Amino acid sequence: LLRAAQRMRVTTALCLAAAAATADGYGHHKHHKKEYKTPAAGPEQYSDTLLNVHVVPHTHDDVGWLKTVDQYFYGANNTIQHAAVQYILDSAIPELMKNPNRKFTYVEIAFFSRWYYEQTDEMQANVKKLVKNGQLSFVNGGWCMHDEAATHYIAMVDQTTLGHAFLKEELDFVPKVGWQIDPFGHSSTQASTLSWMAAFDALFFGRIDYQVGFQASNLKSRRFRVCLVNL
Repeated sequence: LLRAAQRMRVTTALCLAAAAATADGYGHHKHHKKEYKTPAAGPEQYSDTLLNVHVVPHTHDDVGWLKTVDQYFYGANNTIQHAAVQYILDSAIPELMKNPNRKFTYVEIAFFSRWYYEQTDEMQANVKKLVKNGQLSFVNGGWCMHDEAATHYIAMVDQTTLGHAFLKEELDFVPKVGWQIDPFGHSSTQASTLSWMAAFDALFFGRIDYQVGFQASNLKSRRFRVCLVNL
């Protein structure tokens, strides 16, 4: 178990290093800095022998779990858990502004809207510019990433509508990708909500029953193409 945990830490560190290098657009050497540009992968670069790894810097901030929403946002009561969501945006947004090649994906609008309304007019304008040029994007776009098993469908609809309304009114942004990486299982109600109400083009999720996964893999269905590994 110890060796497995060590391997996981090493793998996570390598992935984080790759993410940082990819986002920055340059690599660091001990003695000098080498600058390089990586072109976007085109259709001609995909083949059966080429593995394309997509590194997606994104948030996963529970809107209340071990601490209250306020405690999570401001970083209070860290005796329970070290988490302070406001500092993610305080650091990520300026870094996006420094380099147009950097991108960041935000998920939970309950936290983002609170942070946004606390900013100056100048910073809000900067955020709108980042959204417009595609550096800052949003997936799911709900007030939170809701559960799918025990949640009533009206709550699903209401919280999704609340988040999407903020994005449209404040940033003129309409989410097109579902992002359910934390719920323990998925329901037909959620699928219906995403398709007819949210009009999503795709869905990423982190957990699936092994039998469904095996079946989809064996069928090689074109409707089931993405496996998200969340470290």
